[in-house]
Amino acid sequence: MLSSDRLLAFAITAFVVIVIPGPSVLFVVGRALASGRRVAVLTVVGNALGEYLQVIAVAVGVGALAEQSVAAFTALKLVGGAYLVYLGVRTFRERKSLAAAIAAPVAERSDGRSFLQGFSVGATNPKTVVFLAAILPQFVSRAGGHVPVQILLLGLVFAAIALVSDTMWALAAGGFRTWFGRSPRRLELIGGAGGLAIVAVGAGLLVSGRKD
Repeated sequence: MLSSDRLLAFAITAFVVIVIPGPSVLFVVGRALASGRRVAVLTVVGNALGEYLQVIAVAVGVGALAEQSVAAFTALKLVGGAYLVYLGVRTFRERKSLAAAIAAPVAERSDGRSFLQGFSVGATNPKTVVFLAAILPQFVSRAGGHVPVQILLLGLVFAAIALVSDTMWALAAGGFRTWFGRSPRRLELIGGAGGLAIVAVGAGLLVSGRKD
């Protein structure tokens, strides 16, 4: 099974990717300001549950493949590291667009509709499943056996971090939006630094990607 150092390494990587303000975080902030914190939190919870359905799909499909083939396992780790580098570069290049995203209006939604919308987005977003399929296998160990189970556990860690982080953004939406609004440059700097951090994580995974 998973060792404590792998879990810690994954938790740090997930935290870096999740906590950096991006379109999803800014959507939560906008939803909280437009429809209230309750609606925003329900959206976050629904999205987290929907994303975990994708984790299950990744565990069943990618996990089984990685468990059966050393070559496939190594390829997944290398592709995942490269994908993180790409994601970091894109985050850095799009840092100037974050200010516009936080100012975008968000339509009001009811509690139930907000939860279902969050769930449907989390369960059907193709970018999420690509991200999960690329990242989760990076931290499993074939030697530990039960690769799908390891992926399910990592997915729980990822979902928990995302749930806590996005909920904090929702609850503190007004303060964050005011702080960023005073100087859009702040958001640009945070987005740029976050992009570089993701690139660094991806590069590290590429270097170690050939090792189990």
